[in-house]
Amino acid sequence: MSKRPPITIMGGGAYGTALGTMAASNGSSVVLYARDTATVSSINETHRNDAYLPGIDLHASLKASADAKTALMHGKFILCVIPAQALSSALQELKDHIPVSTPLIICAKGIERSTGRLMSEVAHYILPDHQLGILSGPSFATDVARGLPTAVTVASRNQVLADQIALVLSGSTFRCYSTDDATGVEIGGALKNVLAIAAGAAIGRGYGASAQAALVTRGFVELRRIGHALGARSETIMGLSGLGDLMLTCSTPQSRNYSYGLALGKGEDLTGRPLAEGVATASIAVELAARHDIDVPIISAVSRILDNEITVDQAMEALLSRPLKNED
Repeated sequence: MSKRPPITIMGGGAYGTALGTMAASNGSSVVLYARDTATVSSINETHRNDAYLPGIDLHASLKASADAKTALMHGKFILCVIPAQALSSALQELKDHIPVSTPLIICAKGIERSTGRLMSEVAHYILPDHQLGILSGPSFATDVARGLPTAVTVASRNQVLADQIALVLSGSTFRCYSTDDATGVEIGGALKNVLAIAAGAAIGRGYGASAQAALVTRGFVELRRIGHALGARSETIMGLSGLGDLMLTCSTPQSRNYSYGLALGKGEDLTGRPLAEGVATASIAVELAARHDIDVPIISAVSRILDNEITVDQAMEALLSRPLKNED
């Protein structure tokens, strides 16, 4: 196996652990930084992270550390796998330990609710002199950790860096496509979460697969319009990080956002459910669309449901009673 550059993973959750064991399997020396000492001990002593990836054996060479300085100095590339709404505070806390010469690859999908910034914009605001990349696409943590075939997109406004990241991370079961359309990759990853809540709610409420397909398809039109307004390219929106991720996230309860919508449609108690980024993204996505004078009835309906302004039934009734128009 050829020697790969060392990699640091920021974040000891499911996806961070999955990317860590994948990179270790590819031949990189990998150190995963996690604040939770129990997670660190479990990875180092048992090669498991049962709190987030139960029942999955991790690569024996994957190491974990609760020492931020040591961990972040280890990698020639840093994969930042911090939830979107926590990214700013995490980077503020750790910025003094992140070498300027080390590219930072953001693996979170979302829009910062308090500012409306995409994840790369959040990182650039805090780390203005660092090289930044994005990793996004249809990839469940359990699939990546088990070594199941997966393809994603890596992006950077510097195409050379995007190509480097793709080369470093690609292996026998994990394939990366590269692009310099970072905006397109990020907007697809963020908005598909909102649409997955809509898809799950339709099934949970008992509307059936036809309604689900209609919501996903027309929701994709809204995603595409916002993406184009922000300068995203059509091929990116139609690619892995756009349409591909949307198809995966809107089709199975394995998706946290779909699962959240499913519970919402069934009228279940949502207290304590796993993090669903679409919940935080919905309202800021509506604001973003309004800023560009874009009509987004499905995204707006999800936002209003989450804010308890309307019920799922009222949302569906309103969507079906909209004036008839040509499909576009």
